[in-house]
Amino acid sequence: MIKNKQILVTGGAGFIGSNLANHMTEHNDVIALDDGYLGTPQNLQESVEFIEASVLDDDLPTEVDIVFHLAALSSLNMHEEDPALGARVNVEGFIRVVEQALEDGCDTVVYASTSSIYGSRTEPSPEEMDVTVNTGYEASKMAREIYAEYFQNYYADLSMAGMRFFSVYQGYNGAEEHKGEYANVIAQFADDMAHGQPPKVYGDGEQTRDFTHVNDIVRGLEQAARHRLNGIYNLGTGNAYSFNTVVDLLNQELGTDIEPNYVENPISDDIYVHDTCADATKMNEATGWEPQITFEEGIRRVCSKYHSVIQ
Repeated sequence: MIKNKQILVTGGAGFIGSNLANHMTEHNDVIALDDGYLGTPQNLQESVEFIEASVLDDDLPTEVDIVFHLAALSSLNMHEEDPALGARVNVEGFIRVVEQALEDGCDTVVYASTSSIYGSRTEPSPEEMDVTVNTGYEASKMAREIYAEYFQNYYADLSMAGMRFFSVYQGYNGAEEHKGEYANVIAQFADDMAHGQPPKVYGDGEQTRDFTHVNDIVRGLEQAARHRLNGIYNLGTGNAYSFNTVVDLLNQELGTDIEPNYVENPISDDIYVHDTCADATKMNEATGWEPQITFEEGIRRVCSKYHSVIQ
């Protein structure tokens, strides 16, 4: 557990960022910086200091002990709407935050990368395997990893850990609701089904994801900072479930019997990540981290919001 530190979370009012900021504020002084694109201060506890600003700004509040850099345009569609802006936010914003943190004496940075660069894999993906870049979003996250390697090599005392997240979810009873159409499919499916609507499933629904609850992601981020890790680490469960299985489990938990609405996938097969699965051995060996929330328990937590709605 990290205690008595000054902490900055960029993207700190967003889904993962606010969960992290709220967790860390119990024993630390936490600043959540967010430009309001996908975040809202309503996600934050009162003890978290909120600053509305962009990671592209000068004079960021980087006089801290630890920076968690989560700010990003965080999906394919979001990035492709304006690739130049995506590159500025995801790459230049990362560089600006790290440079200002270094100038202010911060020596620990943990940042968000992505598991999408593994491509489609049904077997667990270790960090050392070859990766691929098929979208601007993936390219921007790969660029972060390369710049992080430079920073780490150039500044000997700097700790930099890149975390490759696997399909993070929480449901609309948490900070994920504000993401709307960019929320995880579990959250979207559950909300539709709880209100009697069929979930929209791309293709045949047999694509799989390593769904990882946000609470486990938060614990992994804290462990990465506490151990001052360097390099790249996966945060995922090592188990993958199909979208059809998600629908089945949601029906069971909600007490509904709703069939999905299968639609043509608008994303080309050439770039669509059909399957993901994490090998988190490296993170476990470095810190002892392992996921604590089973998929079934995660589904129960997502659905708890709706039991009064469907009775």
